[in-house]
Amino acid sequence: MEESGLIYFLWSDLVGITRTRGVPLRNINDHLETGLGWACAGQALTPFQNIVENTWGPMDEVRQIPDLTSRFMIPATNDSPPIHAVICNSQLGPEKEWDVCVRSFCRNAIKDFKAETGLDLKAAFELEFLLESPNFIPEQPFSFSAARIQHSFLSQLEESLASAGVKPQTLEPEYGIGQYEISIEPSDALRAADVAVISREVTREVARRHEIRASFSPKPTLEHVGNGSHIHFSLVDSKGCNVTSAGGGVLGLSEVAQKFCAGILFHMDALLSITAPSPISYNRLGPHNWSTGYNCIGLQNREAAIRVIPGISNDTSKADNAFHFEFRASDSTASPYLSIGVLVRAGLEGIQNNLVLPKAVEVDPSEMSDEERSDAKIKPLPESLEVALKALETDMVVRSWLSKELYETYRNIKRWEIDNSKSTARDQLFSIYRKAY
Repeated sequence: MEESGLIYFLWSDLVGITRTRGVPLRNINDHLETGLGWACAGQALTPFQNIVENTWGPMDEVRQIPDLTSRFMIPATNDSPPIHAVICNSQLGPEKEWDVCVRSFCRNAIKDFKAETGLDLKAAFELEFLLESPNFIPEQPFSFSAARIQHSFLSQLEESLASAGVKPQTLEPEYGIGQYEISIEPSDALRAADVAVISREVTREVARRHEIRASFSPKPTLEHVGNGSHIHFSLVDSKGCNVTSAGGGVLGLSEVAQKFCAGILFHMDALLSITAPSPISYNRLGPHNWSTGYNCIGLQNREAAIRVIPGISNDTSKADNAFHFEFRASDSTASPYLSIGVLVRAGLEGIQNNLVLPKAVEVDPSEMSDEERSDAKIKPLPESLEVALKALETDMVVRSWLSKELYETYRNIKRWEIDNSKSTARDQLFSIYRKAY
């Protein structure tokens, strides 16, 4: 019996928006080789209704070719049919990569890391989001009341995520009023990026079915606590053993993990233009926001850009297996594929160049004096997207990771967003990003 209904072909673009075209489920096999056409200029879309200057114009087309390993379904409810979807690679044709495809960018970074180091990468996202509706009365942060009032939503969300192949570790109320979070089980790094896309879309759909709205905007309003999209990493050898830790190393990190983290810290300013890529991202980043305001690393330090997290268990092997580090200066206005891709590239750069990890920060860096921070070589993060984008423009190493078309299109989009933010009232700016994400 033929399947009825639609299946949506999905792809995440340069601004982290999930774009789509739908086809009848019964016809999916007709599109497995050549996919669906999409104007190349679609990759120049801003988060809103604008296409920035690009090299393609109205002429060129790319193919959105489904990867069936990423297929998922959001189950039906009484008044909503099931939603079938599959994530695509943007390609010039069968077996022909397009160098502006963010998923290919991520996959190639992981492939090169494996080829150079012999190591695999595990990754996982923590996704924070705001729930809101006209009749929604939020409860206190982290409270059981905040969980109970949204128990129906959280329960259906867990069921729907599981049906979509996502393995959430926790679903919980967060620090912000009306803020919730999904913490996802680690997986291979490319799969982790897929899961981030799937999780956001499943969350938005389950919220819609409960007549509420979920926004992953990094700063829903000036007053709201910001929403992060923290990325957790561990390094794994050919035997599947976690090699992120080495008891006597700096912060307990192995030598290779130290160099990986050092690479990220070295290129931090340019990386932020990709991992925290909206004008309002910088209203979330900063001291005392529990999001990080300084370029540094620390053990369980939530004000550091990289937080090292030791495993907790009386069983040494379990503790070693759980040891990992977290990149905190990221949010959901970023493409998860671009974020993982550039962080992996930076980590590989640190390994190849034997970069030395700076001294760990054992306090809130904002409470150190200017002199103490200077001595420790701790610098504040860029204060705006404009500053971070200038860092990208001048960091020729990071730029070299991006194809010419990818870099120029991305830069044009971000320049547009910066200019638009300057001509938009602040309350309106927060509002349009809250709706877009």
